[in-house]
Amino acid sequence: MFNRIRNWYVRQLVARRPIAEPLWQEALRRCAPARRLGATDQATLRVLATLFLESKSLEPVQGLDLDDAGRVLLATHACLPILKLGLDWYDGWHSLIVYPDAFVPHREHTDAAGVVHRTADAMAGEAWGRGPVIVSWADVLDGGRRSGHNVVVHEMAHKLDMLNGDANGFPPLHRRMDRRAWTRAFSGAWDRLHEQQRHGDELPIDPYALESPAEFFAVASEQFFETPAALRQHLPEVYRLLEQFYRQHPY
Repeated sequence: MFNRIRNWYVRQLVARRPIAEPLWQEALRRCAPARRLGATDQATLRVLATLFLESKSLEPVQGLDLDDAGRVLLATHACLPILKLGLDWYDGWHSLIVYPDAFVPHREHTDAAGVVHRTADAMAGEAWGRGPVIVSWADVLDGGRRSGHNVVVHEMAHKLDMLNGDANGFPPLHRRMDRRAWTRAFSGAWDRLHEQQRHGDELPIDPYALESPAEFFAVASEQFFETPAALRQHLPEVYRLLEQFYRQHPY
């Protein structure tokens, strides 16, 4: 009964507030992972983007003029990771805040010795547990020009990671997925990449991935959607598990 009601609501919403064809074609032009999808998956992504725009508040700040094309592009990027999972995986938060450029949050924390440290680092994106997602619009636009980078996918990966607690690179796995296999693959890749970094070797993934297990999962997710062939070549076990988690086969 509830599924029928929900399906009826979705059909009615998509019929009442469809993404205009020119806006959708523009989003596909600017989002390579979406452009590579087959027709059926593109249609599903379009529905998800429509529902995302209805259910989430896109909030430009600092004078950013975010037009309809920009909103559709953001929704398209945001829904790539949940193409086969569903919008329910984004429950529990409401706002996507968009800065014109990198933003600088001012924070302080106290270490174990009681010393207060203040930080002010420029950031391209951030995701809060049950709070908002924050992205830099300049970095959204730059993603297509930087191989393997997608700040929206990165922050959405953090949101998925946090569904079962703090972001730690271990999102809630599907029932038939092997938790030990996940740990072996990601920990093994993490150790090998750290060893390569110590030797000064060029890494096959953005070095920011080695900041923490959470960042490793988010950066690998970016590459999974943006440059899947490279991820499959250099980190095949990680690629295979992301295929299982996202239920997609981009390469």
